[in-house]
Amino acid sequence: MKIGILGTRGIPNNYGGFEQFAEFFSIYAAKAGHSVFVYTPHNHPYKETTFEKVNLIKCYDPEHKIGTAGQFIYDLNCILDSRKRNFDIILQLGYTSSAFWYDLHPKNSIVITNMDGLEWKRTKYIKPIQKLLKLAEKRAATKSDYLISDSLGIQEYLLKTHNKESEYIAYGADNFDTPNEEILNSYKVEKYNFNLIIARFEPENNLDMVLEGVMLSKDEKPILVIGNHFTKYGDYLKNKFVSCEKIQFLGAIYNLNHLDNLRFFSNIYFHGHTVGGTNPSLLEAMASQALIAAHNNHFNHGVLKKNAFYFENSLDVKKILETIKKIDNLQFVKNNFEAIANNFNWNKINEEYLQFFSKCLARNFTGAKDK
Repeated sequence: MKIGILGTRGIPNNYGGFEQFAEFFSIYAAKAGHSVFVYTPHNHPYKETTFEKVNLIKCYDPEHKIGTAGQFIYDLNCILDSRKRNFDIILQLGYTSSAFWYDLHPKNSIVITNMDGLEWKRTKYIKPIQKLLKLAEKRAATKSDYLISDSLGIQEYLLKTHNKESEYIAYGADNFDTPNEEILNSYKVEKYNFNLIIARFEPENNLDMVLEGVMLSKDEKPILVIGNHFTKYGDYLKNKFVSCEKIQFLGAIYNLNHLDNLRFFSNIYFHGHTVGGTNPSLLEAMASQALIAAHNNHFNHGVLKKNAFYFENSLDVKKILETIKKIDNLQFVKNNFEAIANNFNWNKINEEYLQFFSKCLARNFTGAKDK
């Protein structure tokens, strides 16, 4: 198959979840003998034209000059370029800034969209933008040839809201079982004597709720807060909790080995995400053998089942901090670790994508494709 992957900020990953998936899947598919192309912004720090046998197509991205609007131009440039590539499959990752160009996708390629989460629910967007994103979601759902949902909650939502079937393929992670306690020295913490939260600084990830619980708690363990806090919301949180010495804002950390060790040796890992999908950071926490306290919503329940503690407000967080220890709940840790190995490992996820692509191509050849 000739596969084009659109909708990311390129590989190798230096941004987020879709980029990490694009890197892992494209390498896997290329090693399996497929011809794989990943679209990448022209100013990506990696300057080569191939990466691990994956072809990189550089397209102009003006986001660094004009802000968010640049994403729409970048996606348009990628889609226009795809028209001359004769791809069998176009995998569109997300739809936020690409859905309005869907009519421009090449007609001879099968367009498969991973619908991600409920982008229009993100509170950082004002009401008019949220309405625009709902329209984008509808266009992506109806204009794509096939859809992929990375959580059962999103699959159910697409069927109920847009009457569209989708293929459930989760996100993936790699199990981590080589801890190195010496790494903790760099962060001045001791094993199982600190808590952790890793998230983008956005309201729907509930950092405010978690940190409020930390401040209210009598528990004296520090909490390491990892994520880019040089944002408006980050400034708000730093100002609000400036007097709480237990809260340590570390900024963004991209060293995966360090992150895995911090998750492994933390007492409690907090996951406050609420906006749909199988969140990559949650799977990484499970794979790193963290004890997880997650926001109580059906997306998180769908992944963690009964193998986590759940919170709905800062008082719940306070109670968890004062009463829960990792050493007393190792069965939760083991169950989640095994779930990654059995259900969410990257080889399984990548192979499910390739099998689904083959199925879509077979439907096309038999005339079953509805363009």
